[in-house]
Amino acid sequence: MHTQSNGIVAIVDDDQAIRVAVASLVRSMGWKAEPFESALAFLQSPNIARTACVISDVRMPGMSGVEMHDRLLQLGHRLPTIFVTAFPIPELDRKRGAPGVIAILLKPIDAVVMAEHLDRALASPDNS
Repeated sequence: MHTQSNGIVAIVDDDQAIRVAVASLVRSMGWKAEPFESALAFLQSPNIARTACVISDVRMPGMSGVEMHDRLLQLGHRLPTIFVTAFPIPELDRKRGAPGVIAILLKPIDAVVMAEHLDRALASPDNS
């Protein structure tokens, strides 16, 4: 378990049940979780600079998680990102190995696998 006083794990998903479940997992690991119902809501957050990791759904109304990740990179934020999706798409395959992309997980999310990737993302030397 980690304790991080400043880092926030942003959970971006339009499905409230997923947001609540992932936030609970993140908090159980000792991290602060901040849920967002959309990519736009996260991009408008004043806490982006304090975000240690992003867990994002891929398919959401308005802006996809992939588009949000691209926008964050354009804004100079290279945040460790874990994508979750029920619908693997070619656009997502092209994100493998992209700056900041830690993992692409399929729904339903396996809590143990998510915890392993989250632990790796938050242990990254890029997170200071």
